[in-house]
Amino acid sequence: MANDKKKTSTEQHNGYEFVFGKINYILMAAGLVVLFIGYVLLCGGGSDDPNVFNPAMFDSQRLVVAPILILAGFIVEIVAIMYKGNKKNDDAAE
Repeated sequence: MANDKKKTSTEQHNGYEFVFGKINYILMAAGLVVLFIGYVLLCGGGSDDPNVFNPAMFDSQRLVVAPILILAGFIVEIVAIMYKGNKKNDDAAE
């Protein structure tokens, strides 16, 4: 009867716990979206004709906004990996 402890949903999968929680995966997805937007804003600005200069290459979108978004995306990814939420300990409640 001592082994009648209730297992949490994370422990029901072959006795293993998941490394990340739900909030970690949400933060990771948000970081990937921010990174994707940053890289999309970074591309472009070229010219079809190599003899013609295109000043859009030095636009503030590509020089300021896109690198800030990329840096913010990497920071969100680091936070998502390092974030440790409140683990509910069912064994302590019994």
